[in-house]
Amino acid sequence: MLEHKSPSHWKKDIAPYEKPIMKTSILQIVNTIVPFLLLWFLAYQSLSVSYWLTLPIAILASGFVIRTFIIFHDCCHHSFFRNRMANDIVGTITGVLTFTPYRQWRNSHTIHHATSSNLNKRGEGDIWVLTVDEYIASSLWRRMLYRLYRNPFILFGFGPFYLFLVSYRFNRKNAKTKERINTYITNAAIVGLSALCCYLVGWQAFLLIQGPIFYFSGLGGIWLFYVQHQFEDSYYEHEGEWDYVKAAIDGSSFYKLPRILQWLTGNIGFHHVHHLSPRVPNYFLEEVHENTPLLSNVNTITMKTSLQSIRFHLWSEQDMKFKSFKDIKPLLARGSNQQEDHKSIPVSIPVPVPAATKK
Repeated sequence: MLEHKSPSHWKKDIAPYEKPIMKTSILQIVNTIVPFLLLWFLAYQSLSVSYWLTLPIAILASGFVIRTFIIFHDCCHHSFFRNRMANDIVGTITGVLTFTPYRQWRNSHTIHHATSSNLNKRGEGDIWVLTVDEYIASSLWRRMLYRLYRNPFILFGFGPFYLFLVSYRFNRKNAKTKERINTYITNAAIVGLSALCCYLVGWQAFLLIQGPIFYFSGLGGIWLFYVQHQFEDSYYEHEGEWDYVKAAIDGSSFYKLPRILQWLTGNIGFHHVHHLSPRVPNYFLEEVHENTPLLSNVNTITMKTSLQSIRFHLWSEQDMKFKSFKDIKPLLARGSNQQEDHKSIPVSIPVPVPAATKK
């Protein structure tokens, strides 16, 4: 693990970047939403030529939906505009475009930021993670459920449909009135906008275009969130030893992407910066990374190395790194006497959350 400077030092380094610029934020809305609408229209026009032309256009449009989600994400942190109402309005609108209720996601995302990498507070807005010890101590049924959940075909194949079409359509338990109303408004707006599109272009054309846009943007979002915390030498600790700075820097990755993908994903690959200070707008994340001494030596993953994260299934408290199911086969064979030192902590099954990450 890295040795980190005291909170007063890094806060002073980052503070100048925590002030959004109205002109830059508006420009980002324009260069994100306008290209998305143009690509959607182009995809519709291409249907008369060939669907093999429509599909790549739709996939490209899905990249702009991910970029739209980053705007939505910044609004949830009140880091896109200085005015709270402006964040709430733009956040709600972009939430409709990304099928995500603004207040519901903002509240669960805030919990994620406050509890990320804390073994005693898992379950809200996270990918479901069990420790090696917990997995060995689990019943056969729970192990099977966990393995099913962590299966890439389930997580990345079925996950986008469940998360954005089912899970986000319902309010959280004990949600307050404003959150509930916002979810209802978002659902109604999604239905209304979809109905309007079906009326204008026909339901078949709408599904042929919006279907792949929806799936590939959802897939990209879940993948980004997954690799931002699921890498081999990540960071997890129990409540008494948990540290906010270490959770941000050691428990969140620097996902080094090609420039075009970095732009489409709104710099969210600089996830360690975002977790250290959620008030930094996405367009300043790279600059903070480059100009903050505290961040000179952080966990870095590339597109190639990020693929390895698919086989990271269980957190080993003994080795302080992720293990695969294959790695722990000897422990399962020897039984519970070979469990790790820490006691098992019951956790609920969380819903996977996309690229972005929470205050």
